Amino acid sequence: MQEVTVKQIDEWIQQQEIVCLYVYTPMCGTCQLAKRMLDVVEQLFPDIPFYRADINYMPERAEEWQIESVPCLLLFQNGSQKKKIYAFHSVPYLYEVIQKFQEHRHR
Repeated sequence: MQEVTVKQIDEWIQQQEIVCLYVYTPMCGTCQLAKRMLDVVEQLFPDIPFYRADINYMPERAEEWQIESVPCLLLFQNGSQKKKIYAFHSVPYLYEVIQKFQEHRHR
């Protein structure tokens, strides 16, 4: 998962059909666990770009996207936010959520 700046993520959300953005803070233990789970899930979706961003460096996006807590996974499609996940549960759960999101895109 590539670390991105606000400018980069704004561009990539507009340029790519689907984007998964993982939002975290460095001192959050749950965020570290969530990142390890997403690292596994990312390998299962080679066609979907996964990015990560420290919420401390993007307060205006946190407000705009109404991020209530971290860890948070935002799913964007065609430039707009479509889904927000706070409870990561497990790798199979995340896989299923992203798989359904991807399938819905093809309809």
